[in-house]
Parts: sequence; C-alpha cells; structure tokens
Amino acid sequence: MSVDVLLGLQWGDEGKGKIVDYLADDYDIIARFQGGPNAGHTIVIGDRKHVLHTIPSGVFRKDVINIIGNGVVIDPIVLARELRALQDIGVDTSNILVARKAHLILPTHRFLDAASEASKGKQKIGSTLRGIGPTYMDKTGRNGLRIGDIEKDSFLDRYNSLKEKHIQLGKIYPEVEFNIEEQEKEWFECLDFIKQLEFIDNTYYINQALKEGKKILAEGAQGSMLDIDYGTYPFVTSSNTLTSGVCVGLGLAPQHIGKVFGIFKSYCTRVGSGPFPTELDNEVGEELRKVGAEFGATTGRPRRTGWVDLPQLKYTIMLSGVTHLCVTKLDCLNGFKEIQAATHYKVDGNITDQLPYDLTDADITPQYKTIEGWLEDTDGVSDYDQLPAKAKDYLSFLEEYLGVPVMMISTGPERKSLIIR
Repeated sequence: MSVDVLLGLQWGDEGKGKIVDYLADDYDIIARFQGGPNAGHTIVIGDRKHVLHTIPSGVFRKDVINIIGNGVVIDPIVLARELRALQDIGVDTSNILVARKAHLILPTHRFLDAASEASKGKQKIGSTLRGIGPTYMDKTGRNGLRIGDIEKDSFLDRYNSLKEKHIQLGKIYPEVEFNIEEQEKEWFECLDFIKQLEFIDNTYYINQALKEGKKILAEGAQGSMLDIDYGTYPFVTSSNTLTSGVCVGLGLAPQHIGKVFGIFKSYCTRVGSGPFPTELDNEVGEELRKVGAEFGATTGRPRRTGWVDLPQLKYTIMLSGVTHLCVTKLDCLNGFKEIQAATHYKVDGNITDQLPYDLTDADITPQYKTIEGWLEDTDGVSDYDQLPAKAKDYLSFLEEYLGVPVMMISTGPERKSLIIR
C-alpha cells in the first residue's frame, strides 16, 4: 500500500479542505504533515461553514482516523477551541490522534512573532502572528517543547526555562501589546483539555497501518509557493509544503508515496506580502475578490487576486510529482467575457517558462494568452458534460499546458458542488 498526498499548488487557499472532505470516504486515515494554525481549511456542509486550523479535514467522516503529524506545530488554545466547536455540534473527536513529536506553540512564541514583525517596518513578511515561525526556529535550534513532553515530570521546568529565554530575546525588539500572563493562563487550561486526545508514536503508527493495508491520505497546509526552500523566499511559511514534506512530517520512506493530488484555483490569490507576478491591482482583481469571496479563513484579510499563472503551476507540479489535478472555483469565472492565463514570463528582456531564482527582485512581465469566457452559469454543476463548451475548452487548455489530467472540478463551496472525471 502507499500514502496518497493532497496539497495546494499556489500560495494557499486553493480549497484543499473541501477536496479532502470529499476524498475522505475512500481512506482509513487522514494525516496533516506540516504547518500550524495559520492555515484554515474551509468545509461547507449544508448551510454550515466549518473552518479547521489544526485538525485534519476528514474529521466529519465517520470511521476515519485523523492524525496531527509530527511535522505540525500545535497551539493548545487553537486546538482546544476546534475540539469544543466540533463537540458542540455532535462531531465525534475520539478519532483524532496527535503525534508525540509534534512541537508546541507557546504563548511567548506568539509574543516573539508579533515583536519580530513590528521590528521590520515596511519589510514585514506578512506573518499571521500565530507564533509559527518562532516555534519552528526553536525546533531547528533544538530548544522546542513537544507534545510528548507534556507527559514528563520535568515539563513545567522546561516550559519556564524556554519562556524566560523568549522574554529575554523579546527585549531586542520594539515593545508590543501582549499580556503573557493572561495568555499563559488560557494556554495551560487548554493544554489540560487536549489531553483527552490520544498521543501516539506517529512513525510506528503510520507504518504499521500501511502494513495492515490501510488507505492513508496526507493533507498539506498552506500552498507550494510558501515552501521554506522552494517558495518565494523570504515571503514563505516555516515548513516544507511539498510532497517531500510528507516523508519527514509523518515519518515515511519515499517509496511509500502514491498518488499526488494538486489543487489550484481557476485564477490565483495570495494573502500577505511577497511577489505575485499575475496580480491584478485593478477593477478586474476586485471583481475576482468579490465573486470568489477572497478573504482569509484564518485572518479575514482580503486576498490579493490575479489570473492563473501556468509557469508557477508547472514549477510546483514538477517539485511534488503531481499525478492528478483538481481545479477549484471554476464558477467564479462565469461572468468574465475574457480570461487571461500567463503562459510565460518576460524576465530581464528574455522570454521563459521557468521561475527565476528570486521572484522578489526579478523584473517580471507575465505573457498572457487570452481565452474566451463562457458567460454561462456553472454554479453547482456536478456533471462534466453539463459544463459550457468554452469552460471545457479552458480546462483542456490547462491540462495540455500542465501535462497532468484534471480529475476534479469544483463549481461551488458546497460539498456536493464537485465534478469527478
């Protein structure tokens, strides 16, 4: 058996939660392998919208085990709030397991995040201020605390030692409004609350499940262009968001990777700072933001919008070995007479379909192909043959350029608004 992977191919917010929720019926285990609570996976069931920040998107499916892997960083406050919200609507949370090697986000990590961002002035990274970056810094600096440490008698001493280091480090930054004592009180209360979950040795659990023939789907957070190594550095997240991150985030050997589902919007968005070659800072971009309801599920921040960027997609497809494509928000292009798709870049006077070393400083002019729009309603269409001919032409163009088949098309936010080919 192998582990299938689902990840976002752009800068995040591609609609991963809905696709995982749909696919979950075919799997025994859904596992988050990286990221923290800055990611918000939105799932619409009936007239109710659910936003998950840490818990895998298979939690709404009965008999599916949901694992928070060792590559994830966990804020007990956020996780406890999610658990309570699910329990309040009758969702069984006993099927959520947490890797002992997953690192903890402390209140002082969020303090350092806010202080560090305040020090950057106009050079802000665009952090969500959830403490994720400082937590990964402690992880790589070998200072971090992990879920398994909660079970040790020395936990409180280690916590206080790390907290004091953070407070001393915070003195080099500008002062920010942050009540550590108040946050700390809630943090410990929530830490006690999440002890109701089962903590596991994730590597052995996952590999044993494979031996038993269990079907496993690894769920990514954020988007491929936010990968710490291959994204638009330094405007990136602090973890590996690509397929390669599955191996270290869950403790799997590379030969166990199976299908790779790559999710992308029919256009493109980005939250926060950083390069965005196809950005539309005009009325067209505003229209995309309006029809797509482009506001962050976690932060509420308005997303930057632009046309689909095919060199960028080809790059992330290559990096993750994507085998199946899923196109979301096709319905958001219903009202456009013409659609643009960037097929190449003009970089320093040269035409290329490759991303430059540094998108931040490069002089990039996207080269567009104009595609005729369909100007017909696709909202909620669930049969490929019912799509307008020009919408199918657009999808065929994407497949031909990217060299990977489109297997899913989302035509609305609801669970049922999904075309399977």
